[in-house]
Amino acid sequence: MHFDQHHRDALTDVLRWRRDVRHFRPDPIDETVIERLRTAMDMAPSVGNARPWRVIRVDDPALRGALLANFDAARAAAGTAYTGDRAAAYGQLKLQGIDQAPLQLAIFTHRDPTAGHGLGRASMPVTLHQSVAMAIHGLWLAARAENLGLGMVSVLDPRAVESLLVTPPEWEFAAWLCIGYPEFTDDTPLLHRAGWQENLPTLWEVR
Repeated sequence: MHFDQHHRDALTDVLRWRRDVRHFRPDPIDETVIERLRTAMDMAPSVGNARPWRVIRVDDPALRGALLANFDAARAAAGTAYTGDRAAAYGQLKLQGIDQAPLQLAIFTHRDPTAGHGLGRASMPVTLHQSVAMAIHGLWLAARAENLGLGMVSVLDPRAVESLLVTPPEWEFAAWLCIGYPEFTDDTPLLHRAGWQENLPTLWEVR
């Protein structure tokens, strides 16, 4: 496969317009599109080809409601770290799409998968978590290419999520992903636009 400028431009567009989405329309996602997202995740790189990501699709309204309660408690606890104007700004941020997104996935890292036979992670076990992060990012880009938005909810009690979904002890909670058609699209991160944190360039040091 040889890529040309058309492919590079398309990839740049997907990267530029990929956002951490919090505002979703209720429109359902066709199952054929969801299957394409699953297939895209299959293409992710992983240490030793261990493929340590584990995924639970959460459709049950009761489970989503319990997760939202988890979020509300975690958000309140995290908010105590801020005071003054920063606390007021924190209170105005929308940090989840659990109440709107039609597709929601709980992602876990298997701490010691038999696949891969330990290759590449003996001295750096963190590569298992890095592999899961790359799988999530690949899914994120694939979703954007389908004109979907994806939001990753990180304001949660991870142990409570594991208990809620009754996962095996070797599964470590990594992320809750909300996926759906966004209410609006933007090429600027919401936190940048809201004045919480500017989107700064990455500097490469040379030594």
